[in-house]
Amino acid sequence: MYFLWPGMLWLLLALALLPAAYLWLIGRRSRAAVHFSSLGVVRDADAGRRWRRHVPPAMLLLAFAVLLLAAARPVARVTLPWSRSTIMLAMDVSLSMRVSDVKPSRLEAAQAAAKLFLHELPHGIEVGLVTFAGSSQVAQRPTLDRDALVAGIDGIQMQIGTAVGNAIVQCISELFPEQHIDLGDLSPGSNSPRSGRSLDEKEKPQAQQIVPVAPGSYPSAAIILLSDGRRTTGVDTLAAAKMAADRGVRVFVVGVGTVEGDVASPEGMAIWMQLDEPTLREVARMTGGEYYHAGEAQTLQGVYRDLGTRVQLVNRETELAAPLAMLAAVLAIAAAALSMLWFGRGPTA
Repeated sequence: MYFLWPGMLWLLLALALLPAAYLWLIGRRSRAAVHFSSLGVVRDADAGRRWRRHVPPAMLLLAFAVLLLAAARPVARVTLPWSRSTIMLAMDVSLSMRVSDVKPSRLEAAQAAAKLFLHELPHGIEVGLVTFAGSSQVAQRPTLDRDALVAGIDGIQMQIGTAVGNAIVQCISELFPEQHIDLGDLSPGSNSPRSGRSLDEKEKPQAQQIVPVAPGSYPSAAIILLSDGRRTTGVDTLAAAKMAADRGVRVFVVGVGTVEGDVASPEGMAIWMQLDEPTLREVARMTGGEYYHAGEAQTLQGVYRDLGTRVQLVNRETELAAPLAMLAAVLAIAAAALSMLWFGRGPTA
């Protein structure tokens, strides 16, 4: 915790004089009561020695102290649940996901773990689904409809290639539609000149320029990327990761399968399946996320369960002046109410 206006804390020293002044007034009133013979005055002086007479002034003193703390504008880092949250789930659907080193297969284990993740995630968080192989597609736009997401996960169709960077850019485009990010403009070979444009073709809006922010500082969205291999086509993976980092979006990466690599031949096609762990770890580091390696189904389910608890909370710096001022007001009102109830007047000595 720190204070935006720490100079206000010096007033707490002056506040320490109030208890001394209160005790002096109590002593003065007790001495004055000796000069009167009225029974009512004596009874009133005796009442002043009862403990509850001191409660309202003590509460008022505490209210002043809390109010001075509020005036110093304290700021604390607290963990809060996300509001308006969106998670983009990017799943690798390349042919190597058929391999059974993660039982029953990489794809089936990933599908089961993703559905478990959706089941345990709070219902107030929207989830979108992007599938990718040689290209990337939005299988389901961000939604609260878990049944639609499960249907999208169950309807995955495999393809050739692994365009990890495309998947990240596609997720960013879904999270920031107002920025008009065009994946085609970022793909290799997209800078070649065009001979012309049809009169019926609408001119594409220009991509919005952004001011880079601190990695991981955007609290309302995250990307969970699941892949079992290295990029073979599409946008460079680290270039896509930089786009996410510049927007403050964290990317949590889950590497599925064997780190050493293997060779399989689904439908007679040899596929190299070695994880590009250095690149995947760098994606997580650049964006403020984390990297997980899931070599078996149980580990993969554990990763998703852990992500379900991590992505729904965020650490934020929150100014506490308003709640402290409210607490001070409640204490002052309570002091006045007790004084009126017990003595028929305000909280004075």
